[in-house]
Amino acid sequence: MVMGRRPGVARSSWPIATTDLIGLAGQLTAALARVPFRSPWSGEGNLPHNLGVAVTRETIRSFMGYSSSLPIDEFRSVELVLDDLCGVVLPPLVRSLDVTQRTDTVAGVPGIWYRPKGEVRGTMLYLHGGGYVGTSPRMYALFTAWLCRQTGLEIFVADLRLAPEFPFPAGLEDAVLVLEALLVGGVDPSRLMVGGDSSGGGLASSLVYSMHRIGHRPIAGVALFSPELDLLLDEPSIADNAGRDILPWNIPTSAYLHGRNPAEQSVSAVDQDVSGWPPTFVSFGGDEMFRDSIRRFVHNLDQAGVDTVAIEEPGMFHVFPILMPWAEASRRAYRAVGAFVRDHLPEGEAPSRSDSRVPGEPR
Repeated sequence: MVMGRRPGVARSSWPIATTDLIGLAGQLTAALARVPFRSPWSGEGNLPHNLGVAVTRETIRSFMGYSSSLPIDEFRSVELVLDDLCGVVLPPLVRSLDVTQRTDTVAGVPGIWYRPKGEVRGTMLYLHGGGYVGTSPRMYALFTAWLCRQTGLEIFVADLRLAPEFPFPAGLEDAVLVLEALLVGGVDPSRLMVGGDSSGGGLASSLVYSMHRIGHRPIAGVALFSPELDLLLDEPSIADNAGRDILPWNIPTSAYLHGRNPAEQSVSAVDQDVSGWPPTFVSFGGDEMFRDSIRRFVHNLDQAGVDTVAIEEPGMFHVFPILMPWAEASRRAYRAVGAFVRDHLPEGEAPSRSDSRVPGEPR
């Protein structure tokens, strides 16, 4: 259930939403017109790769900047249109990868299951990105399908409550409910992973932190893609890479934090006590604004003796495997996370489960 369809969430009228979409189209057109003036041939790869990076960077940055400038009711209406579009365009691509998708509710939290058609080795709870304020599981269909194909995992992308309507800790509470429901429903912890990208990666780290504090039984691993681990946003790469990343230079966090201290370990994992963390996979780009905080987090994992696989791709921006799945850097990330899963899950197929719901939960 995308946020715009939740009860009580305000949306703009269709004439205003239409005007906003026309404005968005104009912004994207202007972004494409700027590309030739950005030296699109320069970069870490060959000409097609560098051009793809330049086009993606310019268009996504314009999209994010424009959408984050809208009033929240207009933002939700535009998001709703994009979610509906993804619901039409992406399912055929998902099926072409031999992955099925099915809407479901786990512990009262809506979401989408993505499952490979072959052997299912385990389960992943995936927390999608979007700056803690936007996107939806349907928008992640193609990325999740690739992840299914490479890992052999069934993946539940939870449709968590988002800010500003539902600030911290609403999304974390939803994630905790889903994780516990999966375990109660029969998922073996040794075959369960948690994943996330961007703000979803930050939320995944908050989930692991919560599990660690209460002495939760260990899970098989964590997979993070460009995680947002430091909401203080004071590392040098925030300014140094602002011209090379896709993120807006003024990354908003206030709607999510809602007055919480951004240095709290429950929201910023960069300085958490990570001793006892599950095996962790991290993929990120050398040109992204979160680079330094991710490097610091990976260093802390290494110092704590956590089994860690970290891949930093030179010249790549935030969440590049999602935005440029055809790039060789993205393919390396997919192959690496597939190997990580195979190395940390027991051999063979996971035992079948008849249902993913908590016992007694209404269908």
